Amino acid sequence: MPGGRVPVTASYVPHRMDSSGGCPHASNAALLAKGAAAEVLLPGDVPAAAVLGHEALKEFIGHPDVAKNARHFTALREGRIPDGWPLRTFATVQGMVTSDGDDHRRLRSLVSKAFTARRVEALRPGIERLTDELLDGTETAAARADDGVVDLRARFALPLPMNVISELLGVDEEFRDRLHILSNQVVATDIAPEEAVAANREMVAVLAAVAASRKGRPGEDLTSALIAAREEGGDRLGEAELIGTMIVMIIAGHETTLNLITNAVRALCAHRDQLELIRAGGADWADAVEETLRWDSPVSFFPFRYPTRDLTVDGTLIPAGTPVLAGFSAAGRDPAAHGPDADRFDITRRTRSTTRHLSLGHGAHFCLGAPLARMETTIALRRLFTRFPDLRVTVPDEELPRHRSFVGNSVRELPVVLR
Repeated sequence: MPGGRVPVTASYVPHRMDSSGGCPHASNAALLAKGAAAEVLLPGDVPAAAVLGHEALKEFIGHPDVAKNARHFTALREGRIPDGWPLRTFATVQGMVTSDGDDHRRLRSLVSKAFTARRVEALRPGIERLTDELLDGTETAAARADDGVVDLRARFALPLPMNVISELLGVDEEFRDRLHILSNQVVATDIAPEEAVAANREMVAVLAAVAASRKGRPGEDLTSALIAAREEGGDRLGEAELIGTMIVMIIAGHETTLNLITNAVRALCAHRDQLELIRAGGADWADAVEETLRWDSPVSFFPFRYPTRDLTVDGTLIPAGTPVLAGFSAAGRDPAAHGPDADRFDITRRTRSTTRHLSLGHGAHFCLGAPLARMETTIALRRLFTRFPDLRVTVPDEELPRHRSFVGNSVRELPVVLR
């Protein structure tokens, strides 16, 4: 992977990833100004790299000498990554996101049937009903509040995707709130080691209980189908792969869409001209979804990929076995790909540009749930702003509390008034 700069030297100071999270865009811009890739330090001073430029990231993701399986993670293989390391689950969970080649194709094929265009479209009426029910509840909560303020993230943006993915997986309602809390802890990058270990153990225990429930009462859900595939195929799906697949589905299936809905509402409220453009017919809600994915990606830096041999990306040497972050939020605002106005929110952009964002992945590991996330968010925005056209956020964006993670990219609260 050729680049125009010489490899970094021993005097180079790696960028320390901010474990407490925060808005990534200023830091991303500073890193991008130096090159499309950077040496970084992860929590615990674990050496790593991040690929931030759009074209560099697209090439790196699809490179034949880049793997997802953590057997290529040198520090982990050598026992230098402790159990309580906050990013350990991203490397060690067994499933599609940590597999390559035939294993990846096998695991992906078991899940993909739930996300065909036909199956996703069949979910639309139920998602529309759930959206309206949640908006009813949100309106009731706002009416009961003395100041009319309601947390739209907690009341609406969270339960919509959480309930949808839970129904798909066959997760009973009693488990859902706890699984969301555990998901937050699993993806947090500032969590204490003992908390990280406890959260991961409890996540496995809860999902094992869900699997046991589905085994005793199989239904038309994905977990039942995965259990059946394991039992019918013998070695098609091991126990750890079953639980690992459920972990990935729960976290990716609701956290990403939760952030996407939240970020889209923030963007549209801050850019009322774009909202009016949709109402006037100059763009549609799907345009707002795509621009949000590019401009404020719901995932900022996704762990991990590993070069299986030394690679140089835009002058930065990434040794074999280095854990690499995919910098989706940075790539989305890369001026080299999206023009000098890349940091401007413009929902007409995709009708004028052939460059597509990478926020839902690329190549073999492209997000299986992308059509579902797009549909949920489009329905959510259309119905929300149609019902409450004057909705506004009551706190300046820079004062909203951010995720405690550099993996997810959003805020933890979204206080709004509906009218």
